[in-house]
Amino acid sequence: MSYDWQASLWKDVFEELLDEDQELDYGDQWNLTFNYSQTDKVTKEERKRGWKVYSHCAYGHFQCGSCSKTWPSARVVVLFRYRLRSETARGTVIMRPFGQACRRCRDDEFDLPGFAEKEVEEALLRLFAKIRKNCYGEEEEYDEDDGSGCSEKVWTKPHEAGLCQACLMGICCQDT
Repeated sequence: MSYDWQASLWKDVFEELLDEDQELDYGDQWNLTFNYSQTDKVTKEERKRGWKVYSHCAYGHFQCGSCSKTWPSARVVVLFRYRLRSETARGTVIMRPFGQACRRCRDDEFDLPGFAEKEVEEALLRLFAKIRKNCYGEEEEYDEDDGSGCSEKVWTKPHEAGLCQACLMGICCQDT
């Protein structure tokens, strides 16, 4: 289990799901990039250009960059912004993982999460279901009321909003 953020893991699983599993088999080219400052707000102009947002709640692990303490969290927010440009047959997904701060250090530094490959695959499959629904008009396989996905429940210590970057931005998947 890696406690480090690995953008390459997300890119590799993304490509594997597209190429081998043909999750978005419509002939369009899709690519995944990262933006560590994006928010869940989509402006009118962005909406006109086809941008949509999907927030996923995943299970991940953290390691403090200062004291090396590690901890698991079942409330790791991963934000996806995506659009399909039909005229160019190109789809873009921009992803942002949200960090958590160390309870011991309380240094206001947000460490990025590490994920198991199975968790990455689950998040991307849910994203692809959203893309198929919103870009290609397919019925959605996952039944979700609030539009954000959450993996199966795993027990971790109570979520501490003051240490969660997504909570501080008002977009956490924490049950209210």
